[in-house]
Amino acid sequence: MNTKTLLCFLLCSVFFACIPSKTLIDNDALLARVKVLSSDAFEGRKSGTEGAKNARSYIINQLKKLNVKPLTPSFKQEFNFLYETKKYAGTNILGIINGTDKPDTYIVISAHYDHLGVQNNSIYNGADDNASGVSALLAFAEYFKENPPAHSVILAAFDAEELGFEGSKYFVEHTIISQDKIVFNINMDMVSRSNDSELFIVGANTHKLLTPLLNTAILTSKKIKLTVGHDGSDGLEDWTYASDHASFYRKQIPFLYFGVADHNDYHKSTDDFENIHPEFYKEAVYQIILMFNIVDKINF
Repeated sequence: MNTKTLLCFLLCSVFFACIPSKTLIDNDALLARVKVLSSDAFEGRKSGTEGAKNARSYIINQLKKLNVKPLTPSFKQEFNFLYETKKYAGTNILGIINGTDKPDTYIVISAHYDHLGVQNNSIYNGADDNASGVSALLAFAEYFKENPPAHSVILAAFDAEELGFEGSKYFVEHTIISQDKIVFNINMDMVSRSNDSELFIVGANTHKLLTPLLNTAILTSKKIKLTVGHDGSDGLEDWTYASDHASFYRKQIPFLYFGVADHNDYHKSTDDFENIHPEFYKEAVYQIILMFNIVDKINF
């Protein structure tokens, strides 16, 4: 066996060892949560509004039902910020899953729950952006009930992503966990629809082991196309600073960002539950969980 073949064999062995034997998630619940979070009842979840407050209560209640412990006494990390001369009060939602093997090092799995609110009497419900990421975040909580992680995991639903990533900025600057103990970020922002059935993975070059492992994992995906890119090296738009993962990257914390290409309903009032692609979404979340298992095996 030559060196290249041996390396491929070893990488495949690592990947398949990361595939859990137990049931992953409840797909019906995954879709139901997106439908709820992107309903008119939450009025577009804009930071500082009653709609965002109600969405926050819903997310916290879901975490409690899934037996997630709060990282703060109330799950909340409150902060204030200025955006375009207006003062806002924001609130991150933070839960904690204790690791089985490396409990003193932390992986942050994140998704922002805010969106654009009400504009010109139209509600911007943000089903893909980013009710999809938040429901996927809650799916991780469900998954960890039967498949506890090796590293401790912080489940972070960030506020104010749409207003300059203020929630994630505040978290990394005022983290409740010592910053040197946070070893990785997995961020999900828009993962529920793609006309090309393509999910992009950004950040593979932020840790030396990620690229070969991800390339091996991608070969096993049959239902959707997984593409490593949008990292400034492939001629595509650079998404390194496109969402909350940028706040971690600026602190030299490696990350993987999962997202889809912009679609016709991006940042429009038509980004509704009826327009997501359920089969693509379910498979995307499945693949993200598999990717997490790869990351969780790395000895940072």
